[in-house]
Amino acid sequence: MNTPPARPTGRRDVAAADLAAAEAEAASTDSTLDSRWVDQALLQRSPAMARWMGWRLRVLVLLALLGSLGVFALLRMLSSLPHLDAQWRTAGASSIELVATGDARLRLKIGRLLRAIEMPDGRRIEADAALLQRSPRWIVSDVERQRQIELQELTGQALAQPVLRLSFDDGERIDVAPVPRGLTGLGLVFWLLCGLALLLYLIGVVVALASPNLANLLYALVALCQSTNLMLIATESMRGFGVAPEFARLDLQLRTLCDLGTVAAVLHACLLHPLRLPRAGWLSAGCWAIAGVAWLRLAPGNATQHWWVIQGLLIGYGVVGVGVLSWSYRREPHPASIVLRRLGLAATGTLLLLTLAVAMVSRESLAQHTIATIGSMIWYVFFTSLVLLVPFMSRSQHLMREFAMLAGISTVATSLDLLFVAVFALGQFASLTLSLFVSLALYAGARQWLVSQLLGTGVLTAERMFESLYRAAREIEAAPRKAGDQLTRLLRELFEPLEVVRAPRTVSRTRVAPDGSTLVVPVPRLPGDNAGEPAGSIVLRYARRGRHLFTSEDARLADRVLEQLRRAVAYDHAVEQGRSEERARIAQDLHDDIGARLLTLMYKAQTPEMEEYVRHTLQDLKTLTRGLAKSNHRLSHAAAEWKADITQRLDLAHCELEWSFTADRDIPLTVVQWSGLTRVLRELVNNIIAHAQATQVQIVGVYERGRLSLMVVDDGIGRQPETWSHGLGLGGVRKRVKLLGGEVRWRERSVRGIACEVRVPLLGTRL
Repeated sequence: MNTPPARPTGRRDVAAADLAAAEAEAASTDSTLDSRWVDQALLQRSPAMARWMGWRLRVLVLLALLGSLGVFALLRMLSSLPHLDAQWRTAGASSIELVATGDARLRLKIGRLLRAIEMPDGRRIEADAALLQRSPRWIVSDVERQRQIELQELTGQALAQPVLRLSFDDGERIDVAPVPRGLTGLGLVFWLLCGLALLLYLIGVVVALASPNLANLLYALVALCQSTNLMLIATESMRGFGVAPEFARLDLQLRTLCDLGTVAAVLHACLLHPLRLPRAGWLSAGCWAIAGVAWLRLAPGNATQHWWVIQGLLIGYGVVGVGVLSWSYRREPHPASIVLRRLGLAATGTLLLLTLAVAMVSRESLAQHTIATIGSMIWYVFFTSLVLLVPFMSRSQHLMREFAMLAGISTVATSLDLLFVAVFALGQFASLTLSLFVSLALYAGARQWLVSQLLGTGVLTAERMFESLYRAAREIEAAPRKAGDQLTRLLRELFEPLEVVRAPRTVSRTRVAPDGSTLVVPVPRLPGDNAGEPAGSIVLRYARRGRHLFTSEDARLADRVLEQLRRAVAYDHAVEQGRSEERARIAQDLHDDIGARLLTLMYKAQTPEMEEYVRHTLQDLKTLTRGLAKSNHRLSHAAAEWKADITQRLDLAHCELEWSFTADRDIPLTVVQWSGLTRVLRELVNNIIAHAQATQVQIVGVYERGRLSLMVVDDGIGRQPETWSHGLGLGGVRKRVKLLGGEVRWRERSVRGIACEVRVPLLGTRL
C-alpha cells in the first residue's frame, strides 16, 4: 500500500477554532457522522438536546417492542404447527434413520430406516435425506431445487393430516398422529439464532436513531435483512421434517430478497461512507436497479441457473464494494476505509470459497448437501458478526471481534472439508483434520491482519514516552500558557494524526468518534495557568497517517498521558516553589548574618584599602542575595548588572572595559541560568585580573533566535590555553556552561591575549 499523503484532500476540515463554522460545515456534510459528533462532544447538553434524545428513546422502545412481538408471534406459530415427535438423521446416500422419539409406538423402531410416509388419501412420500432439508436456497441444481420445493409442500400437507402411516425397512407400518411441536421442540440452535437476530435488529435500530442519516439507515436495512435471514435459518434448523406447506417457496423468495437487498445496501453505504464519492447517487441507483431486476427474475424460484446468478451477484457486489473502499481511501486516507475493506475481503473471500465448495460437491451425495447447508448457516452467522462489529470498531470489543473471526474460520473449515472430499476424494476424518489445520493457520494470520488495523502499530516505547512527557512537563512548567501547544506536540508524537485542530470548547474526558476517525482530547488546567481562561480541546483525526482507527484504548492512553503530565507539572511546580522558598530563606540568612558581619568589618577596617575591599564584597553579597530571592531575571536587567559589576572590578585593576550586548528579544532567565552566567563571567574576569596583566578587556554578548554567545577577549600575556590546568576556576566555568547545555573554548589571539567564547544554544527557547 502506498504511503498516504500528508493531508487528506477529499474532505473539508470540520473542526475549526470557531464552533459556529464547525456547526455550519457539520450541517452540510452528509457522508459521515464526524462533524456532528465532534460538535456534540464539545457542546453542553441543552433542553433541546434532551428533547432530541427523548423522542428517539420512545421510538426505540416502540420498535424494540414491535421486534419482540414479531419474534413472539413467530414462536407461537411454529410451536403450534404439527410435527412427528421424532428425531432423524441421514444414513447413507438417500436414507434417514430414526434416532429418538417420545412416541411409545416408535421407540421399538429406533435405529431403523424410514422408507415412506403414507397419507390417508393414499398419497405416498418416499423417504430420503431431502426430507431433512427445508430451504432450497443453497441447492445448486434447478431440478433438485424444484423437487425440494414440491417435497416440502407435500410434507407440510401430510403433517396436516390427523394420522400418518410410517413404513420402515423391516416392512412394518406404524400409524402415528402428528402433534403440535411446542416451544421445547424448536431446538437449541433455533433459540440461539433467534436471539442473535433480535440483537442485530435492535443494534440496527439504535444506529439508525442515533443519527438518522442515509448511511445509518442503510446499515439498519442491512441489519433488518440479516435478522430476517437468521430467523428463516432458525426455522430451517428445527428438529424433524416439515413446516408449513408454503414455507419452502416463501423461504426462497425472502432469502433471495434479503441477500440482494443486503449487498445493494452495503455497496450503497460504501459509496457514502467514510467519504461520499463522485457520482454516488447514480452509482447507487444502478446497484439498486440491478438487484431489483435480479430479484424480480429470480423470486419465483423457477429461473434457470437460479443459484449461480445469486451467488455471482453476491460475490460481484462484494468485489465492487472492496474496490469502492480502495477508491475512497485513495481520495482520502480514512482508516475506516481500510478496516471496512478488510472486513469486505473476509466476507467475500469466505463466500467465494463456500460457493466453490458447494458447487463441487457431488449431486448424488445428499449427506454432503447437508454439510453445505450447515456451512451456509455458519457463513450467515459470520457475516452477521461482521455487521455487529462495524458500529463498535472504535470501541474494540474483544469478545465480538474474536467471535467474528472464529465464525469466519469455521466457514473456511467447512468449505475446505467439502473441497477435500469432492476434489481429492479424502475420507471424512482425513478431510476434517486437514481442513482444521489449514483453518487454524488462517485464523492466526487473519487475527493479526485485523487486530493490527484496529489497535495500530508504532506506539511510542516506554523510554520515548517518558522522554516526551518529561520534555513537555519542563516546557509547560516554564510557560503554562502554552500547555495546549506542548500537549498537541506530545499527541502528534503519540498518535501521528493527519490533522490536529484546536477547538475553543472543552470536554470532560477524552472521547472517540463512533467510526474511529477522530479523537477529542481536553486540554487540562495545569498549576500556574490562568484558571479564568478556557482550556479548550484538541481534535485529532486519522491516526498513524490515516492507516489506523482510534479506539477506546487510545482514549484511555490519552487520559493516562494527561494525568501523568498533570502530576509531573504539579510535582515540578511544588519542587520549584520549595526551591524558591529555600533560596529566599538562604538569601535572608546571608543578608541578616553575613551581611551584618561584613558591614561591621567594613566600619572597623584598619586601612582604606581594606574598607574598599569589604565594601565590594558586601556589594557582591547584595547582588547574590537579590538574585537568589528572585524567581527569574530579565536578560536585559542581568546584562546591566553584569556590566556594572565587571566595570567596577576592572576599574580597581586599572583595566579598560569595552562592552557590547545585543538581543533580538528580552527573555526571562531562570535562577539557574542567571546564576550560572553570572558566575561564569565573574570567574573569567577574575582570571584576567589575576593572571593576564591585561590593560583592555572586550566583552561582546549576542542573543539571537534562542542562542546566547559571549566573547571575552583580553590583551594580556596569556598563551597556549590548551596547556592550562583546569582547576576549580576554569573547571568550574566548564561545568557551569555544560549545565546550561552549552560549550566553552579558549583560543590564543594572533596579536596578544586570549579569547574565550561561551555558547548556550537553547537559552530561552522553551519560554
